[in-house]
Amino acid sequence: MRIQARVLCAVVIVRWLSAKGHACARLNARARMALVAFSFSFSFSLGCALPTAAQAPADPAADPPGPGGTRSVNAAPAPASEKSWNWHVQNTAIVQGDFGFPAKYSGPNSLNRAGEAQETVTLDLYAGVRLWRGAEAHIDFLIWQGFGLSQTFGLEGFPNGDAYKAGTQTPNATFSRLFVRQTIGLGGEQADVPDDQLTLAGKQDISRLTLTIGRFSPMDICDNNTYAHDPHTQFMNWAMMGNLTWDYGQDTVGYTTGFAVELNEPKWALRYGFFQMPHDKNGFTGDDQYLMWPSRGAYAPFLRAWAMMAEFERRYSINTHPGVIRFLAWLDEADFASYQVATALLLANPPAPGVGQGSGVTIPPPARAYRYKYGFGLNWEQEVVKNVGLFSRLGWNDGHEETWTFTDVNWTASLGVSIKGEAWRRPDDTFGLAGILSGASRDNQEFLEAGGTDMLDGDGALSYSPEKILETYYDFQIWKSVHGALDYQFVIDPAFNRARGPVSIFGARLHWDF
Repeated sequence: MRIQARVLCAVVIVRWLSAKGHACARLNARARMALVAFSFSFSFSLGCALPTAAQAPADPAADPPGPGGTRSVNAAPAPASEKSWNWHVQNTAIVQGDFGFPAKYSGPNSLNRAGEAQETVTLDLYAGVRLWRGAEAHIDFLIWQGFGLSQTFGLEGFPNGDAYKAGTQTPNATFSRLFVRQTIGLGGEQADVPDDQLTLAGKQDISRLTLTIGRFSPMDICDNNTYAHDPHTQFMNWAMMGNLTWDYGQDTVGYTTGFAVELNEPKWALRYGFFQMPHDKNGFTGDDQYLMWPSRGAYAPFLRAWAMMAEFERRYSINTHPGVIRFLAWLDEADFASYQVATALLLANPPAPGVGQGSGVTIPPPARAYRYKYGFGLNWEQEVVKNVGLFSRLGWNDGHEETWTFTDVNWTASLGVSIKGEAWRRPDDTFGLAGILSGASRDNQEFLEAGGTDMLDGDGALSYSPEKILETYYDFQIWKSVHGALDYQFVIDPAFNRARGPVSIFGARLHWDF
């Protein structure tokens, strides 16, 4: 913990340096990189003292992911003998910045056209214990610090998956996961379960029913992808973490309370989940009053603010190369504003000049009422040859209501490739390249044209064009479980606006876990 304190303290120093003036912006960017790297150098000594498990290829047909089981890039830890308890740690620092870009105009939620650099640091402490036959309890204590670019506004496919919509100058903490999982074997062939951050080593039936209840993320259950899901080890953009159109149940840090049921068979799986939505847009749930420091949040009316999802997964092989396709559907209810109603009210009474930055601050309260919204997603992955995989996501939602928890995207498509470094004698390295195209519904466009601000966007006006992003990264092993990464993202028409950009975003990441 003393080592981790140095990491967090170093980033606080960086934030203090940043506050000393725009003239030091370039020096600050270098200072951030140096201080974060300096802090992590202390972590190397801890990593040297800890044994690491050998890596073996994941078998999606035998071991589909459970909550949090997406730490590795294209691999999972090797199976071990059955354990009654375990503990793990992960620590990730990400630094990102841009050198400015052209923009014809800016609004309250615009990406800063002058250029900036920001950093985030996350530390997760995991522990698990076996309760009774087939039952496990897991906990994840998360500490986070830092900010996304422009306070996590101005881009729909936001470039940093660790940039929560709750940036903080000083470290905050939460029990991000606190759940019980009951697995009921249905007989037949068994598969190894790895010792991982949220799984205990052992064996389980491939044909099984799994029930999970407590606090976790819906993305722990659905929309997984072997090549694009974890910003700590893979792509950093939000669009690579999950489907941008999925306004899923979560607080502003990404977690909530709910339950999930999963039925797994050798070639397919069926999943369902029901989760609590926050009382307010981009808000905290009632549980955050007790499980987060500093305490915050409020409960929404019972059974009036919720999110449910269902996913069907089909696994297959082409010439021994595994592939997976997942079909996702979701339905939410919350105090959503109608874009059409909000637009009419804004045209009758335009936002006051100088309105502040924030999610949905220009939405007139009379536009809100308890409404439903829904959407669908498609998630695909395919190994082409050994160590090379393709992946894609498609998503759509009805586009009539404001966003409550994730992004303002109403339709999206992505396609990418992930390549392990065995061909150049770096088997633990990974190269990735992906493109993302995201757009807004007509109702959403008219709302933004009227000067509206939503979850991430709000330039005061809109010259509409779909947002286009290209991301590439190279993740390289430094020593055993210590990895570094370099990342580049090129964004055209940020936040659906062709009057702004393009912008180049450069990033670096340092990550270790055990």
